Amino acid sequence: MRHKLFRFVPSLALAAALLAPVSFSNAQMSVQVNHDPATVQEGTYDIEPVHTRVLFSVSHMGFTTWYGEFTKVSGTLDLKPKAVGESSLEIHIPTGSITTPSEKLNGELVGADWLDAAQFHEIVFKSDKIAKIGKDAADVTGDLTLHGVTKKVTLKVKFNGAGVNPGDKKYTVGFEVSGKIKRSDFGVKTYVPLIGDDVDIIISAGFEHT
Repeated sequence: MRHKLFRFVPSLALAAALLAPVSFSNAQMSVQVNHDPATVQEGTYDIEPVHTRVLFSVSHMGFTTWYGEFTKVSGTLDLKPKAVGESSLEIHIPTGSITTPSEKLNGELVGADWLDAAQFHEIVFKSDKIAKIGKDAADVTGDLTLHGVTKKVTLKVKFNGAGVNPGDKKYTVGFEVSGKIKRSDFGVKTYVPLIGDDVDIIISAGFEHT
C-alpha cells in the first residue's frame, strides 16, 4: 500500500502542475469549436504565444531526424473568411529562442556558424499572396527572412477551428502550418550535406481576436 501511495502522489502533483495556469469549473470543461472557416469572425488577430509552437526537423547524417523548436512567437493575422485571398499574415520568430534536446547544441545553433542570433534577432515571414485550395486549406506565399536573406516561400495552411477560449475568454482561431526550405539558400551552410539541407517546418498557430 505504501508503494502504491508513493506512485500516486507524484502523479497527483503532476496533474496539479499541468492544471495550475488556468482554473476551470465543470461548466468550462467543454469548448464550442466551430470547424466552418467561412463563419469565423473577420478582423485582426494577434498570435497567442503560449500555445503557438514553431517546430523544425533536419536529417542527422542520414541516420535519424533531429527536431527542435522556437518559442515566444509574435505576429498578426488580418483575416477575411469570406475573401481569403485578401487576408494577410505576419510572423516574427526570435532566433535566440531555439531549443533542442541538447543544451550544447542550443548554444552552437545561436552562434555565428549557424543562425547568428546576435546579428539576426528574428526570423520573419510576411505573406503577399493567399490562395484558397479547399474548404479549410490555403497556400500562403510570402517573404521569409532568415539569417539576413529573404526568399519567397509557400506554406500550407489548414484551418483547425475557432471559438472562445474558456481560459482567457478570448475568441481564438487555430491553424496548422507546414512548409520546407533549404537552409543553404539562406546562407546557413554549416555541415551540409552531413547535416541535412532540407528543413521541414510545422507551426501550430493560435490567434486571438483583438
